[in-house]
Amino acid sequence: MNTGLIPLTPETEALLGAVRNADILVGIPSFNNAGTIGHVVRAVGAGLAKYFPGHRAVLVNADGGSTDDTSAIVAHTMVDLEPLFISDRQSTLQRIVTPYHGIPGKGSAFRTIFEIARRLKVKACAVVDSDVRSITPEWMELLLHPIIKEGYDYVAPYYRRHKYDGTITNSIAYPLTRALYGQEVRQPIGGDFGFTGELAQHYLEKHVWESDVARFGIDIWMTTEAITSGAKVCQSFLGAKIHDPKDPAADLSSMLRQVVGALFALMDANAPSWLPVTNSRKVPLFGFQYEVGVEPVNVNVERMMDLFHLGLTDLHPIWARILSEDALDQLSRLRDVPIRDFRIPDSLWAQIIYDAALAHHQSVLPQEHLLKALTPLYLGKTASFVQDSQGLTTAEAEHLIEALCRTFEKQKEYLVARWPQSHDTREVIGTARARPERSQP
Repeated sequence: MNTGLIPLTPETEALLGAVRNADILVGIPSFNNAGTIGHVVRAVGAGLAKYFPGHRAVLVNADGGSTDDTSAIVAHTMVDLEPLFISDRQSTLQRIVTPYHGIPGKGSAFRTIFEIARRLKVKACAVVDSDVRSITPEWMELLLHPIIKEGYDYVAPYYRRHKYDGTITNSIAYPLTRALYGQEVRQPIGGDFGFTGELAQHYLEKHVWESDVARFGIDIWMTTEAITSGAKVCQSFLGAKIHDPKDPAADLSSMLRQVVGALFALMDANAPSWLPVTNSRKVPLFGFQYEVGVEPVNVNVERMMDLFHLGLTDLHPIWARILSEDALDQLSRLRDVPIRDFRIPDSLWAQIIYDAALAHHQSVLPQEHLLKALTPLYLGKTASFVQDSQGLTTAEAEHLIEALCRTFEKQKEYLVARWPQSHDTREVIGTARARPERSQP
């Protein structure tokens, strides 16, 4: 167990000495977010004042060395409580603005936030992105109420997003996490979470802070660690997730490598947890669901297809080392298919991801080469989804994602049968599958 304190700046230590303790902590990681972070601070402050007036709260901004006015805006933004009819303004929101140390990235910022939560002995925490324009004061209640009042340990966000926003989540992170660990957490890499102070300390004690988790694998790591540690998990409906969406055909290879690399590393670390799981169950959802307007995401199918076909030619020898002969043969048949008829079936896509996970586990290629080789395949599957969902509403397109998840679950046996297992692991799987199914909550 890692019980050593994480170093903080002398200024931050002094602020902690003045605050001493708190009930609630809200963390905002940032880097050059002067254009949006003022709105986030106002929403957080108003939400805490409205929904948790009797709790001692602190806002922590862990900044990655912004060269704009981000930190000054956090420190000096006023929270206007007049529209909320809140008359008690005696307890002002405590703020700690601090740089973080370690590998540059969101994970290192979270580590600093977790450390401050531990020092202040907080009961409940939330973290929100610094660039989300759709945050409202109600987000504080939705992320913190299940922790403080309902006995949950971890709150994942549940958003309405455009059907072409979050394609890495929709095609990989959600279906794979659901099939592996058996819990239907719709946005496992959403970015806005609630959790207990105890879980924050649990995260601190894990030896991951010199890995890619410290960069941008933190969201999927937090969700997976919560599930596999036995934490009580729920979701809260936050409405729209409005940020700066990207065309899936744009250069997402870096984000894809970070997210999928973290997913595969977590599979290696948690095999005893996921190997026996044979089905998924719904996760409780708080908040009133309503229809919201979502910002359109423009996609360039032709560019995605061009990059897929380039990979089919240039990366064929690498794909041959990662993928099964059957998967490679199915992909090769797509070489001359017209764009309007191009499809990567869900069954093939699940097989591709499972083959890649097995290749990663067996180290058949350097990790970076393997993950880079997945980018054209991901773009091909995204192009296929765009073709299938043309003319569908975002709600209707959700049925396609649900069908993909069921395919991942159905084909999980393909992965389990090929995953190297010790004698003890095989015994655990046999025992788990012999048990009667638990009732669904």
